Amino acid sequence: MTTRSTRSPRRRTVVALAVVLAVLGGFIVRLVDIQVVNAQEHIADSMMAFDGERPLYGTRGAIVDETGQSLAGSILLYDGVLDPKNITLYEQPTKTRKAGFVRTAEDGTASNVVWAQASAEIGAVTGQTAEEIQAIVAAAIADNPDTQFVYLKRGLTTEQYRALADLGIPYLSFDAHPARTYPDGAVAGNLVGYMGTEGTALGGLEQSQDSCLTASNGKITYQKGKDGVVIPGTERRVDAVDGGTLQLTINRDLQWYLQQLIAEQVQDLGALSGNITVVEVKTGKIRAAAEYPTVDPNDVPASDVNDRGSRIFTNWFEPGSTFKALTAATLIDAGGQTPTSTVTAPWRETFPNGARVGDSFQHPSNRYTLTGVLIDSSNVGISKFAERVDTQTRYDYLKKFGIGDGSPIDFYGQLKGDLPTPDRWDNQSFYNIAFGQGVTTTVPELAGAYQAIANDGLRIPLSLVESCTKPDGTVVTPEQPAPTQVVRPETAVAVQQMLENVALQSSLAKSVAVPGYNIADKTGTGEKTDGNGRYKAGIYFTTMIGFAPAEDPQYVVVVTLDEPTRIKSSGANASAWQKAMTQVLKTFRVMPSTVGPTLLPKFG
Repeated sequence: MTTRSTRSPRRRTVVALAVVLAVLGGFIVRLVDIQVVNAQEHIADSMMAFDGERPLYGTRGAIVDETGQSLAGSILLYDGVLDPKNITLYEQPTKTRKAGFVRTAEDGTASNVVWAQASAEIGAVTGQTAEEIQAIVAAAIADNPDTQFVYLKRGLTTEQYRALADLGIPYLSFDAHPARTYPDGAVAGNLVGYMGTEGTALGGLEQSQDSCLTASNGKITYQKGKDGVVIPGTERRVDAVDGGTLQLTINRDLQWYLQQLIAEQVQDLGALSGNITVVEVKTGKIRAAAEYPTVDPNDVPASDVNDRGSRIFTNWFEPGSTFKALTAATLIDAGGQTPTSTVTAPWRETFPNGARVGDSFQHPSNRYTLTGVLIDSSNVGISKFAERVDTQTRYDYLKKFGIGDGSPIDFYGQLKGDLPTPDRWDNQSFYNIAFGQGVTTTVPELAGAYQAIANDGLRIPLSLVESCTKPDGTVVTPEQPAPTQVVRPETAVAVQQMLENVALQSSLAKSVAVPGYNIADKTGTGEKTDGNGRYKAGIYFTTMIGFAPAEDPQYVVVVTLDEPTRIKSSGANASAWQKAMTQVLKTFRVMPSTVGPTLLPKFG
């Protein structure tokens, strides 16, 4: 017989079982809803809520000079990040704590720091007002109340980062990333180039050598909870790869000195611009390429847009009388002439084909030697000598000297000179090209031609980049064209001696003399066109180029000035050339001359 007492436990068991089954049924229904009915929506929500990624920045490679001194490098800057949601949570007091976060001082005392105080402390470091910082957070919350990320300020320095970190503010964090810096400012800025605000290479070697310098960023991926805490064991890392180190042939100290020198000369002579280029004779390496005006890569907007490149590589000009040395080398090598061969030359001449040529000064009809033509820089004299070699031969030699071919240096925006082909030589240009008119060249082309003369006729292609050292230690050197024997060694030596006599016997002899050294040089005063095929009156591009020691040339120095006004002839370049060559010989410890100069006659 079933009693009431026995029925009660059974009934309670049935009820309890029913409740359990009902709850379980509810869970099953909810599970089906989550995993089947609305599965895609919940998957998307979970991915948005939990997946995270943080970049690992690779460091852009350094640019260094020939001795390893830094011309460009990378430093760490920091982006300050605030967590608006956590700021809101900290500002809400609870039963167990006041508003704000707790800060413990060195003496152990604790205090609550509210958002108003924290924002003021932050602003004292970043240069922002407390109101500006609070507005940043308020705007982020208005856009998304649950946001946990807003930039406080980007590009904070290491000093600012340390000062902010010492505040111990829990909702302030930092993302570190590399930034470009140029420790010597404008030194070699014309060559090095600069970076854009988004890390894009925008000029100079930064741009043309970007494949060497650029880094590959990595990343860390992870999962985190809605509170922003990373879930342990979910991190995956792809390491960044740093850029390579680009070593230049430039000597930083010499570059600095020559930049100061050319800046002084340009300003003193009222020129538009100027440059000084130094080439090592035996190697073709450019040891300095100084310009004014130029750019400081640390402050690009401070310079005019036209001054942010390198006129050495991106400008061309008529070389004027510097070309007479190339014509003389052609005459000796292919025309049977010698330094003492002669012509009779008045100061003005009208040739049988109707061409007219004049010298820059009046003189009687002189019986010049070929050397004398270079000493007095006689246009008429070199024109008469030029008749002794045919057009095609002269053109071929100028091409062998590298005129019209630019340089093998990979430099963004580099130009080539314009050497007319023989079919474009008319009656006038046949003579004019002999003294550097009606033809354009560039500083690298002209420097390369004189390097060949100084190097006993062997032209070694110029170079500006020594190597690129990859992060794994692999050293990559640029491919260079093969050297070219332009003229016979004895021809080159003869021209070296002729240019030595120019330095000794020309009107600028005292201005260019370098005590203790035999030197060789030549000036050039190139006319400038007005863009309509006519030359500007009294406007010139002046050049002085030469080498030392004359008996064993080690360095070529080129000085150019664009439109000097206080002295309009190439005499304007003499002071800068003398000072530059003196510093070059001192920098590289070139021994003084131990033999006297080889004297050659001016007249026959």
